[in-house]
Amino acid sequence: MDKNNIIGLTLMMVMLAVYFQFFSPEPPISEIIDNPVVDNSPSKLSEKANNEVALDLPLDPSDSNLNQLNQLNKLKYGFFISKIAGEESFISLTTEELEVTFTNKGGTFKNVEIKNYATYDSLPLHLFNENHAIDIYFEHLSKNISLKDLFFESELIKYSDSTELVYSLDLNGKRLRQIYTIYDQGFVINYRIENDGFDELIDIKNLNFYWEGKMPKIERELLDARQRATTRYYSISGNTDYISKTSTEYEEMTTDEPVKWLAFNQKFFTASVIAENGFSKGVITLAPSNDDQIVKQGALSSEIPFTDFVNNQARFKFFFGPNKYSTLNEVTEGFSQNIELGWVFLPFINKYLIIPIFNFLERFMSNYGLIIIIMVLIIRLILSPLTYKSHISMAKMRVLKPELDAIKEKHDGDMQKAQSDQMELYRKAGINPLSGCIPVLLQFPILVSLFYFIPSAIELRLESFLWADDLSSYDSILSLPFNIPFYGDHVSLFTLLMAGSTILYTMANSQMTTIQGPMKTMQYLMPIMFLFFFNSYPSGLSYYYFITNLVSFGQIALFRKFVNEDKIKLIMEENKKKNVNKKKSKFQTRLEEAMKANQTAQKNKGKKK
Repeated sequence: MDKNNIIGLTLMMVMLAVYFQFFSPEPPISEIIDNPVVDNSPSKLSEKANNEVALDLPLDPSDSNLNQLNQLNKLKYGFFISKIAGEESFISLTTEELEVTFTNKGGTFKNVEIKNYATYDSLPLHLFNENHAIDIYFEHLSKNISLKDLFFESELIKYSDSTELVYSLDLNGKRLRQIYTIYDQGFVINYRIENDGFDELIDIKNLNFYWEGKMPKIERELLDARQRATTRYYSISGNTDYISKTSTEYEEMTTDEPVKWLAFNQKFFTASVIAENGFSKGVITLAPSNDDQIVKQGALSSEIPFTDFVNNQARFKFFFGPNKYSTLNEVTEGFSQNIELGWVFLPFINKYLIIPIFNFLERFMSNYGLIIIIMVLIIRLILSPLTYKSHISMAKMRVLKPELDAIKEKHDGDMQKAQSDQMELYRKAGINPLSGCIPVLLQFPILVSLFYFIPSAIELRLESFLWADDLSSYDSILSLPFNIPFYGDHVSLFTLLMAGSTILYTMANSQMTTIQGPMKTMQYLMPIMFLFFFNSYPSGLSYYYFITNLVSFGQIALFRKFVNEDKIKLIMEENKKKNVNKKKSKFQTRLEEAMKANQTAQKNKGKKK
């Protein structure tokens, strides 16, 4: 590995260091009250205030407790008092991907189970359960009325490829209908609200949506799950944001621009509400949890445009499903951002190179260990022209090494003069000193793109290969009775193989490079750092890099067989003869001028002393 390769790998280390800085395991948090999001919700605070006002009103002391409760309910619900009494009933609908249970109390979801997926403990996977609640509320006669407190009439209509569930609320001819359409396939549930004079019962023309929930632990590692969980929104204009995944305190984020969707986003699964015409605005909250079965808790709240409600244009979608790119990309605009694919240009590489290759290979094989091997071969084949150029550059540097060493010895202690003579030697030999660096830098984005893709690929979740029982989590061949700082309490064999093969690759490559001193030491230090960084990372990622190293060994052997260094030396000797009187390039001229200026500055600095 020459100096140019070191530059590329050093850049990767900087990115890894930034990644771990912002995704470091969260420290223990103090005990927090249950459902802090609920307590801080404006709607709930208003409801509490209404109750307190009602309790302060004088009651007839001769009334029984039941009569007093009835009076309180009349004060609280007014015109809606007839709809707060009833018997809760449930309707369950099953499709190929979902099992959804609805309740007539509120006319909303009671439970949503994702079929064909399970938790790490092989339990049913629920994205909506008793820890979630959806409510639509409004103001009537200065009172907050919540649909979740009212009982609806239900009607079930079956179509050829879908089922429609209608929840109706009829108050003296003024009707509200909530209509759910669930299809035989897919993770999307359509939802619309129909108004028939019901808008006349709403004083302040606001219809508010509120969804609070606790995100369940469904993966192996709780800390990793917490580092990947958040609430996020996407605006009509295409802006997106989310609450910091590493936050250990209650946080709230508000946007006043129209919002397209809001989501509870975990590492591999998302629960979301999407507005066809957008919400008026949005608020998302996120808070930590001390419960080891809860990742985080949060809330999504927004305003439904009242004109949409009046004109029967209040249409929505609910999504409960996996963070699979092909699935999310079909839901609505920007929805694929629920998968972490990197930043700047990295998502582009993942979407249009890595994911298509991965999906193509999935069509022909189900063993993801083999898929990763073939992915390595394909990507290395694509990058082989760049790798070859880098190898040729290294070969040229080896040929020039005796002359470079002579220059260093001649100008011992005068670095500027030595560098100037080295540049002159490069010019005469026809070598661009950056020719080896550029191919490495061009390969670097693909390397980092895979660093994001593999940990986010739900296809690898719970998929076993060799001794690894889950390629989306770390592989452990030995559990330690203690925790090693920055390493963990287990030993990952794939990480050991990756680090070991990197050291061997460095040793093999060192015979082909001219690197000496601290840079050479860094080559061997970096694999040791990888050993600590990757020990708790997905085994699929360490396995990918291990296979990449093995393929690189093969490329080195192949290049050595076909690259004739004697021929390269002859070509360079011919170049020296032809370039004796050749003018210096603008780059070399500027570089030498910078060296001279630096040398003058150093001398002046020495005189002042």
